[in-house]
Formats: sequence, C-alpha cells, structure tokens
Amino acid sequence: LGGTCIHIGCNPNKAMLASAELLDHMKQASAFGIEVDGVTADPVAIAKRRDQIVERLVRGVTSLTKKNKVDYILGRGKLEGPQQVRVATKDADGKPTGEVILKAKDVILATGSRVKSLPGLEPDGERILTSDDILRGTYQPASIIVVGAGAVGVEFASYFHDMGAEVTVLEYLPGLVPLEDGEVQKEMERAFKRRGIKCITSARFDPSAIKADESGVSLMVGPEGAEPAELRAELLLVAAGRAANTEDVGLETTRAVVTERGIVEVDGEMRTADPHLYAVGDIAGGLWLAHVATHEGIAAVHAIAGEEVEEIDYVKMPRATYSRPQVASIGLTSEQCAEKGIKTKVGKMPMMASGKAIIEGDTTGFVKIIADAETDELLGVHMIGHHVTELIAESSTAMLLEATAWEIGAAVHPHPTLSETMGEAAMAVDGKSINF
Repeated sequence: LGGTCIHIGCNPNKAMLASAELLDHMKQASAFGIEVDGVTADPVAIAKRRDQIVERLVRGVTSLTKKNKVDYILGRGKLEGPQQVRVATKDADGKPTGEVILKAKDVILATGSRVKSLPGLEPDGERILTSDDILRGTYQPASIIVVGAGAVGVEFASYFHDMGAEVTVLEYLPGLVPLEDGEVQKEMERAFKRRGIKCITSARFDPSAIKADESGVSLMVGPEGAEPAELRAELLLVAAGRAANTEDVGLETTRAVVTERGIVEVDGEMRTADPHLYAVGDIAGGLWLAHVATHEGIAAVHAIAGEEVEEIDYVKMPRATYSRPQVASIGLTSEQCAEKGIKTKVGKMPMMASGKAIIEGDTTGFVKIIADAETDELLGVHMIGHHVTELIAESSTAMLLEATAWEIGAAVHPHPTLSETMGEAAMAVDGKSINF
C-alpha cells in the first residue's frame, strides 16, 4: 500500500534530500560560529534511514485502511467492463493464490505511472539509471550526468552535488524547471551555477549514441546550434518524465477514452466517459503530483457519494520542487498571462531583504506575485528559495477563497519569518512594500 509516492517517489526522495541538506549545513557550520570537523556522508546509512521512513509510512497507510474498515486485496487487477475487476491474487511474498472477481456500482482506477526513458536509451541499473534505481540503491558517484531538468532532475542534481559529485544537467528546453515562471527558471540556473553545477540548456544529443562501459558513460552534447563536445561521467540519470500505466488494465472493455499519450479523459469530478468508472492520479493527466492525486480521489468519492464536489482546477493546484533552492508555485506564470492577453501587475520580494533568510544563511531567490491589473485578482504566485515549499499553502488558501493581492498584503505575517516575503510581495503588487 502507498503507491509510487511512498515507495519510489516523493518520500524516499525527500528523505535523501534532507540528509544532503544537513550535510551542506554542517559544512557551512563555521559561518554560524560552530566548528565541525570530519563531516562525511555514508550513502548506506542514508539509504537505511530512507528505507526506515518508507516502512513507517507504509505501516501508517496500512493502519489507516484497517481503522476505516477498508478491505484490500494483493494482486494484479484488470477491468472487465466499468463495474467489474478480475484479480489474480497473491500472498505477501508475491506467490499466486488464485483469482477473485470484484463487482461494484462504481470503480476508481488509480494505476499511477512509471519512469520512462528517451528513444534509443535503455537504462541498465548500473551506469544508466532511473529515479527508481537511485531510490532503491546506495549510489555515491564521483560524477553524474542528469538528463532532464524538471523537478526530478534538479532534485537529484542538487542531492548528488551536496554529496560531493561533479554534476552536469542537460535540458532540451531553454531553461531549468521549464514548466515554471521564466524568472524562476533563470534564478534556478544562476543558483545551480553558483554551486558549481554545470548546466547545458537547449541541449542536443543522440540518446541512442550514448556509450556505457566499465569506465563510465560518455556522449557528444552541446547547446542547440553549437558544436557538440564529449561529456563523460561515472553515471547517467535519465529524468525524462513518466508514462501513465493504462496498458493492460482492461480499459478497452469500457467506454473510457484514452489519448495517444495514454491519458484517460475525465471531467471535473474525475468521471470517465463511462459514468460509473472514475480515473485519478497520473493516469488522468493534469499535474502528476501526489497531493493533486489525493484531491482527485476525494473529488471522485464525493461524486460517487452524491455529495457536492469542488471540481478539480489544476490552475489552483500548488506545485513544489525540493532541490536547493526549492521552488514552489501556483496559478499562471507571466508567460501564460501574456499568451492569454491578461494585463497584469507584479510584486516581488527578494529573499536577500528577509531578516529570517539572512538568519538562516540562505538569501537565494524571491517571491513573485502576479495579479490582474484591473481586478486585483490573484493569478499566480512563484517562489524560489530556502524552504519555500512550506510557504505556498497560503497562496493555495488565498486562491480557493478568491483573495486579492491587497488582502494577502493586509494579512499580518509574523516577524521574523520567511512568510513575510509573501506579505511584502503582495504589497509590492501596488508599489506599497515597506521593507524593500
């Protein structure tokens, strides 16, 4: 029980990132007046702690199912129409135990996603890795190439750099974290380069020509339009996104519509074209994030129960990336507002003007708030910096309550906290910031 997030996704990943962040803090201890000698990282001990956290979380989910009297069956299920599932059952050790047919008025499909690679590039678990490999292993390479600079790519690039590796990030698009606001993309690249992480954006290379042997991995790569050069490293991580698990689950026996990308089409209540079949999580497209999947599941259950449903609005879903610096955002980017022809006004508060950021010893980044120039409606909030993933929830609440930038600025933010940057950025929308 627990799915990708608990077993081979966000939670084990964040456990490793927490160890790497602590390691970096200890290396910077002298700046805080503390002398620490002989700080080293033990990847085996880090992996042990990671796995203990996963085990604890699995026990928690298992306990919740029992507490709420939810039956669960171990096995491989397949739809036979929208209201029946045939399950090839197995025991806790994975041995087959028979077959069972489940029937219900309503069925929710939540089969998740899996890592995917690039055409012609086959991960081998030794030199060419996926995130699954790293989250099950104890890797501590001297050098690593990370292909892809989305959330997974920049998080692992950050981790391995803190662990002492020489890191190179390759991104096909013009900026790191390419789905984020343009200013956040630029700040992330600046921050990575300051840390010594090499970044090649608009990177062009032939995945099928990558060579891997006992000495490491090599490829010819360069920015678009430039002459490629050889790049070598001990390991290569493919962080090229994920693919929805919609094959061989019996969707062809239903009226559900599956796109060419393998996504199941749903409405705002997560209902498919078959009125008693629902799809939630990564297979429904949207934002491929655990907290989004949770709320999709809640919406589907409310719909099944005949209750009022707060339909899923992906624009109002917060997004979080746990690299160093962290990234958190919600709503529209400046670029999206421009594409839609929306006139905006923007307020920004740099972390360097935050007393708490100075105290914490990390003043990288900013908070940026985008509002409608005519209505003051909150359109987007974009943050990059120290622990900003803990700040974005205020913006989520504000968007749900249809708050304006003025109202966020009028709310009192305690001092000294990083949350003050949110209030100051909101006041800066109308040029009324008092601390910057």
